[in-house]
Amino acid sequence: MRAVVQRVARAEVRVDGEIVGRIDRGLCVLVGVGQGDAEADAAWLAQKLLALRIFEDGEGKMNLSLAQAGGALLLISQFTLLGDARQGARPGFSEAMAPEPAEALYRRLVRLCREGGAPVEEGRFRADMQVELVNDGPVTLLLDSKKLF
Repeated sequence: MRAVVQRVARAEVRVDGEIVGRIDRGLCVLVGVGQGDAEADAAWLAQKLLALRIFEDGEGKMNLSLAQAGGALLLISQFTLLGDARQGARPGFSEAMAPEPAEALYRRLVRLCREGGAPVEEGRFRADMQVELVNDGPVTLLLDSKKLF
């Protein structure tokens, strides 16, 4: 699974003009499910999101986790994270998992994050979404359960 993780002051996602997910302080996470991903990838990503110490402590150091900072997660599915644009001008998406099994793994990620104690808001799987956020820092990380950056 791939994720773009952004520490945010606030974020929201809309579908057809309706807000379907909104958080204040926390992490806005774009999630892509790839060919070969399994429940272990969802578990790895959930654990990583809950444990990342990227919120500032009283001394201004990135030392606090999501829970310690009192933050929430906004999880948004985004198959285009698996896009390959190395050749030509049009990206290919053959590395993205088919929608039905991808949604099952995305749902597993959501459940694991909630079970881990995080407040979780979501986008809408397979919908045309508009995401608005205020990146705090800015702090942006790339995570991939298949690659250790």
